[in-house]
Amino acid sequence: MSRLFTLGSIIIHAIVLTVVFVVQIIAVGPLPTPREAVIFQDPRLVTVADLPAPARSRAPVVERTVSPDAAPLSPPTGITKETGLEGVRAAATDVNAVVGVEAGSMPGVVVGTVETVAPPPPPPPPTPVRLRAGIEPPQRIGNVAPAYPLAARLAKTSGIVILEAIIDSEGAVQSVKVLRSVLLLDQAAVDAVRQWRFTPARLNGVAIPVVMTVTVEFKLDQ
Repeated sequence: MSRLFTLGSIIIHAIVLTVVFVVQIIAVGPLPTPREAVIFQDPRLVTVADLPAPARSRAPVVERTVSPDAAPLSPPTGITKETGLEGVRAAATDVNAVVGVEAGSMPGVVVGTVETVAPPPPPPPPTPVRLRAGIEPPQRIGNVAPAYPLAARLAKTSGIVILEAIIDSEGAVQSVKVLRSVLLLDQAAVDAVRQWRFTPARLNGVAIPVVMTVTVEFKLDQ
């Protein structure tokens, strides 16, 4: 049943399309009138005129008739009273001193109080830091051997003294502190380390003070 319905629909559509096509061919009517062509009548030429550029304003020229170094042409109205300081040169005794004008020496000039400004204080020294990764450690370049104390030799005392030393940015030992003590040997170890010299420790290429641990060993057979 559905096939017959579909076939009938196709036949009806074909008939309708055929009728519309045949009617369009048979129909006769007036042909459309073509449009007129566009004609340009009375063309005119446009003349481009050159406009003059605006004149630039120039600064007025001032003519100097009298030289500024020339002598005055009119006589002075009066003579200034001498102060007694003519020809006297003031000697500067302090780099921070301020040279002023004596009160009353120049009429019409008001002299106030001049205060000396002190230079700014120097920046505080950098704080020593402990050695860590990223810091180039100092290297010992000057060694002083510790003197073995006679009392320690007689007592047959030996061992290792552990010290904590602060080395400044120039490689000098600033201070020494005992971390592990050995009786009769501590002072000799401290005195020796104070005389040691190091290369400066560096952080990113800049010399800095550091805190490092130093060991000093004492042997009876040395």
